Amino acid sequence: MSTVMELTDVQQDILGTIRDFVDKDVLPNVMKYERADEFPGPLVETMKELGLFGTTIPEEYGGLGLDLTTYALIVKELSRGWISLSGVVNTHFIASFMIKTFGTQEQKDRLLPKMATGEVRCAFSMTEPHAGTDVQSIRTRAVRDGDDYVINGQKMWVTNGLRAGIVMLLAVTDPTAEPRHRGMTTFIIEKDPDVDEQPGLTIPPKLKKLGYKGVESTELVFENYRTPAHSILGGEEGVGFKQFMAGVELGRVNVAARGLGIAQSALDNSLRYAQERETFGKPIANHQLIQAKLAMMATKLRAAELLTIDAARRKDTGERADLEAGMAKLFATEVAEENALEAMRIHGGYGYSQEYPIERLYRDAPVLLIGEGSNEIQQLVIARRLLELHKI
Repeated sequence: MSTVMELTDVQQDILGTIRDFVDKDVLPNVMKYERADEFPGPLVETMKELGLFGTTIPEEYGGLGLDLTTYALIVKELSRGWISLSGVVNTHFIASFMIKTFGTQEQKDRLLPKMATGEVRCAFSMTEPHAGTDVQSIRTRAVRDGDDYVINGQKMWVTNGLRAGIVMLLAVTDPTAEPRHRGMTTFIIEKDPDVDEQPGLTIPPKLKKLGYKGVESTELVFENYRTPAHSILGGEEGVGFKQFMAGVELGRVNVAARGLGIAQSALDNSLRYAQERETFGKPIANHQLIQAKLAMMATKLRAAELLTIDAARRKDTGERADLEAGMAKLFATEVAEENALEAMRIHGGYGYSQEYPIERLYRDAPVLLIGEGSNEIQQLVIARRLLELHKI
């Protein structure tokens, strides 16, 4: 299906390259990696070669310097193949945005070039066992000790937590601050990748999940972990909550794009299967109830694409986009879930078997409903922003 926006020649070339990568390298191999819950190392190496880890990093730091709208379309293509691949780049993308936007010049000069090539990959960590959506309830503490900060606390659901060389970490530096978010600070934690235990930091075995396989989700346990004072993002205490929320807003556009990829894959597979499978002497595509399902799947996907592109473009202009990003994330991820279920119904028993990709789509879709703020929270964000805009 064609995109909802007119693409430039550059965008067409880039997306064509990603589409070829997904069709030739990802789709033929995804079942092998997914069933074994194995990190797709060769695919990630190809992603490095394609420059995907530097998609939005400015050219002066070795990146491609592309806009968020193009990045969202790339994420959709990757997710059409396997959302775990977009998961590998998602936290890296948010971290690079935070460093590019809020970092000191030294942090940008030293870190962004290595991030652009994928030499160093990044994770994004704020969730804790008792603090998910309620970010202001985090307890991880960072206390100044000479030229260092000493960190103690536990983080949960850290995507790429083991393999990342950089973790963007939100911690409390002033527990007496009012309101509480003014006492939170962002640290750029530089750690050894692929090492599950190092001084002050333990990474327990990766968490087992329903779907979203191949990319690790981990805990990070800090016990008197020391990080230099210059590791504070931008060098300023007390603005970490604001920095993380800016990253989350960007991440919601990303999650919406991942939803588009799943919804697109569910539709593509259903269109093909409905024309191949016959019942009562004719392809099931000729049955009106199947046609109705296909029509709704395509219509909702198109609406979700429009919302996502709108949010990405608004963010690209530098305007406030929390309303648009929330709407896109809410709608696109719900469409991903609905399309995956409808695809399973269209495929019948085959949709429930591992012979077809539908059961994987059905298992992968739910993580998008809760990632980057649950969809229940998105509804509150949307409503509060609407009331703010239309206050009487």
